[in-house]
Amino acid sequence: MNKAELIGAVAEATKLTKTDIGTVLDSILDSIEASLKAGNDVSLVGFGTWNKKSRAARTGRNPQTGAAIKIAAKNTVTFSAGKALKDSVN
Repeated sequence: MNKAELIGAVAEATKLTKTDIGTVLDSILDSIEASLKAGNDVSLVGFGTWNKKSRAARTGRNPQTGAAIKIAAKNTVTFSAGKALKDSVN
């Protein structure tokens, strides 16, 4: 399911317009992004938790030449599914 399909499904279930649902979904995603940028975790009980993690700088290898390359440190986002979501999928 992509974003447009999600908006359509929610609009059909709630009898609201796709434009309204699109605005709400964009607002939710912006709020999650802002919270993660600030270093806070985002937790939706029963659904899951998004965490901001830091990856240290490391040395890797170019697979074509075998030469060592430096991989810079960066931040990444992880998602852990909640128990209710795991149970509903299984």
